[in-house]
Amino acid sequence: MDSRRGTFRVSSDFAAVDIDAVHAFLTASYWAHGISREVVARSIAGSLPFSLFDGDAQVGFGRVVTDRATFGYLADIYVLDRYRGHGLGTWLVECIMAHPELRGLRRLGLVTQDAHRLYAKFGFTSLAVPECHMEIHRPRLYQPRP
Repeated sequence: MDSRRGTFRVSSDFAAVDIDAVHAFLTASYWAHGISREVVARSIAGSLPFSLFDGDAQVGFGRVVTDRATFGYLADIYVLDRYRGHGLGTWLVECIMAHPELRGLRRLGLVTQDAHRLYAKFGFTSLAVPECHMEIHRPRLYQPRP
């Protein structure tokens, strides 16, 4: 999948992902602070990646962990600060949601601390039956232990 808007492009090509750029953002993010480059590379390899480019520079990213049949989990979606406010995050999610291997999934999930309004535009809501969901949550997993 390849979509273009002016100088911007969204690609789902694994080979196009600038792993160093994605790692640089994620290791400083609130949700993956301290994550290693190796873990980022493995996470991308096990997902359907979506890279947002301005020319040749990677300026955003998102990935979907999915079986491509019934379930998908949106993860690591970001747009660099200097590119925010121009609808690029919305466009990136539009491209993700339009990918042929993700249409018709029975369940799509995600976790966000601050982008509820963005995802609500695409039909995401709070958990319908939260008492049925369980998790193991290790928020400081990538940070060194004292």
